[in-house]
Amino acid sequence: MQTHILGYPRIGSKRELKKACEQYWSGKISGTTLEEAGKQIRFQNWKTQQEQGIDLIPVNDFSFYDQVLDMSLTVGAIPERYAALVEKKFSSLDLYFAMARGYQKEGLDITAMEMTKWFDTNYHYLVPEFTADQSFSYHSSKVVEEFKESIELGIKAKPVLIGPVTYLWLGKEKTDGFEKIDLIHNLLPVYLEILKELVENGADWVQFDEPILGLDLSEKEKDAFLMVYKTIRKTFPKLKTLLATYFEGLNDNTGLALSLPVCALHLDLVRNPEQLEELVPQIPENLSLSLGLVDGRNIWKNDLEQSLRILNNAISILGRDKIMIAPSCSLLHVPYDLELENKEDILFPEIKRWMAFAKQKLKEVTLLQELSLPNPGKNQLLEFEANRNAMANRKNSDLIHNKAVKLKVESIAPADDKRKSEYASRSILQKNFLKLPLLPTTTIGSFPQTGEVRKWRSQYKNGFIDKKTYQGLLKEATETVIRKQEEIGLDVLVHGEFERNDMVEYFGEQLAGFTFSQYGWVQSYGSRCVKPPIIYGDISRPKPMTVFWSTYAQSLTKRRVKGMLTGPVTILQWSFVRNDQDRATTCKQIALAIREEVIDLEKAGINIIQIDEPAIREGLPLRKSAWESYLKWAVQSFRLSSSGVSDATQIHTHMCYSEFNDIMPSIAAMDADVITIECSRSQMELLDAFADFKYPNEIGPGVYDIHAPRVPSKKEMVQLIKKAQDVVPTAQLWVNPDCGLKTRKWEETEKALKLMVEAAQELRETEQISMDK
Repeated sequence: MQTHILGYPRIGSKRELKKACEQYWSGKISGTTLEEAGKQIRFQNWKTQQEQGIDLIPVNDFSFYDQVLDMSLTVGAIPERYAALVEKKFSSLDLYFAMARGYQKEGLDITAMEMTKWFDTNYHYLVPEFTADQSFSYHSSKVVEEFKESIELGIKAKPVLIGPVTYLWLGKEKTDGFEKIDLIHNLLPVYLEILKELVENGADWVQFDEPILGLDLSEKEKDAFLMVYKTIRKTFPKLKTLLATYFEGLNDNTGLALSLPVCALHLDLVRNPEQLEELVPQIPENLSLSLGLVDGRNIWKNDLEQSLRILNNAISILGRDKIMIAPSCSLLHVPYDLELENKEDILFPEIKRWMAFAKQKLKEVTLLQELSLPNPGKNQLLEFEANRNAMANRKNSDLIHNKAVKLKVESIAPADDKRKSEYASRSILQKNFLKLPLLPTTTIGSFPQTGEVRKWRSQYKNGFIDKKTYQGLLKEATETVIRKQEEIGLDVLVHGEFERNDMVEYFGEQLAGFTFSQYGWVQSYGSRCVKPPIIYGDISRPKPMTVFWSTYAQSLTKRRVKGMLTGPVTILQWSFVRNDQDRATTCKQIALAIREEVIDLEKAGINIIQIDEPAIREGLPLRKSAWESYLKWAVQSFRLSSSGVSDATQIHTHMCYSEFNDIMPSIAAMDADVITIECSRSQMELLDAFADFKYPNEIGPGVYDIHAPRVPSKKEMVQLIKKAQDVVPTAQLWVNPDCGLKTRKWEETEKALKLMVEAAQELRETEQISMDK
């Protein structure tokens, strides 16, 4: 029986990679220094896994930005617009970052690749772009080079590749007249070249990540799986291949997966433990099973007793030699090391006792291996007993349960999730009350958080400045950003969110039932890391959370200021959620807390309130058969949070990096007065779903990409707004960036927003001339 993992966090235990990348982008360090920083993180990761007793250690799970972008560069899927950079002989590293972030220097203005969510996680990947005549070539030997590094260090390594069928599924057709899966015959030869080089350099095992085996597949995709893995087996008969599925069970793809000529099949038994019972009797004699027993997406300790029961049952049927033990998926989605959490005033010892981060999950994997032996050692038995006590302590802890909160959820009435009037009536009231111009301009919420702002927060948290001093500094920053917005000419302002560390963490800090970590960082995209709150118990709002800063900002200006909140589904999705209660109940608890805040904002004179829900689509189950149940409680939770106000108060929501086509009825059912969405990277393609559906409410399709430092021209933004006007009535359109501006620099932010306002004004004048005629 072997232990292995599918992948490990790559940002460094204290975000060393983030800092190194950002230093490289700003010209403070060389490419060589950045490469060395990456190498040190890889070496430390491998050493940690080796010390914890992992038998097969993954290689090529490291990335400077995104593993899908790595694969695109590896197979030469480089969009044509980057040809000028190739001609200029850009290094692979600089070409790579240009694809991720765009490039705007030396007279060139090249947009970044589109970004979207990795299945139902908060991790973002760069979407591969395919054309009908797409060719592939072996462009980057990253996986081979990293495998060589591991061999030199004496690591028993397992190279990891995104499987070719999943890689194509992740991409987007950029020309008409073909299906991306048809490119499999062009792509597979490149994979064979990579495998040839790996085998020549001593690779014994190779892991192919094919998570789409947990999805609803077309016949073409099923045929592609058979063709690909039969060809790989025929070409490399001695290579041991591990096919990894995760985030969902195989279900109706069980027969297909078992028919593939691979050596081992990995199952996510956290998301779908039931599949094992169905699958085990069908296992071919030459196939091993990798059991994903340890949760790779959450921070709670494994229930060793429960996992051991599953493991021993599988051993009794298949034998030890045909079993591998692993986490359910890559540990990319959890923080590095619980041992770094040493401040009891941040993370209570009792709650910490219930948790496990990536390093601890390695130990859980090897401990399960040891406990499954006929005669486990004394130390292993002691650890097993300690785990059993921790499980019992958590189940019965007074920290978790709040009867008043449970009663509130049980008492939700049918009218609680409905506005007083339909949108058509509300919109008339809002237009008369708010008196906004055609194509009103706004931003999504946050403004640049400079090093100075972060320094204030750190000084306040560490006791170097008192609350009065800290609030004084924040007031100055808020007034500055209000004046900047007035000068730029924005119609609806925001207070800038300088008091907020993160759009979810900030609320979690003020809600009962949440706790936090010092170093619980996980990667969201590129160098962007988030520190998810931890929901351990029933949730309530002890006091108002945002009213002070919203009303202070409104007191500084005669223009409308939006109240800014994060919605219940997004707070749920972007937290580590308790696993002892169904997610729907937890979400409704959050919704009722946000509802109280919305009502208080309205009472304080804030009549435009944005409740961000970028994670609604992300939370959608991977199988369509489970969509209806999820969408019902997700939509209800948003409506619970937003429906306690009068018709004249305008409710906004924001969504980004999602495909909306399949869930348009549910988005409409949320009944937000205005929805803002990411559209610039897709050149307004995402707006088509709203147009086809004839979305009745107002829409703000983002007209410039904030996830890259590039500043678009006014002409480009005018063209994007015109594209939007082609499919949505102008009276329904707002003009705004794609997302919040927290991570951008002030210089580029001000330039882009001025151009955005000028673009809106130009089109207003055009519309006015048209109306006058």
